[in-house]
Amino acid sequence: MDKVSQLMEYITQDIIAFIVEDKLIDYEKAMEMFYTSEIYDKLLDEETGLYTQSSAYVYDLFKNECENGFLLQEEQ
Repeated sequence: MDKVSQLMEYITQDIIAFIVEDKLIDYEKAMEMFYTSEIYDKLLDEETGLYTQSSAYVYDLFKNECENGFLLQEEQ
């Protein structure tokens, strides 16, 4: 496994753990939620560079997607 794939996997594991903790659901449901999200697709796309961000940042994007029904990046 190359370094990029490892980073993607670590972030994925962290986010699933965050979902389980925040939503008080089991791992299977948390995995389903994350793996079917738009942010997961973006995380796996090396061109986005999302894999270089912190797990907390990516999780915030995921929560934003869940709240809005789509991925919405706020302007800074």
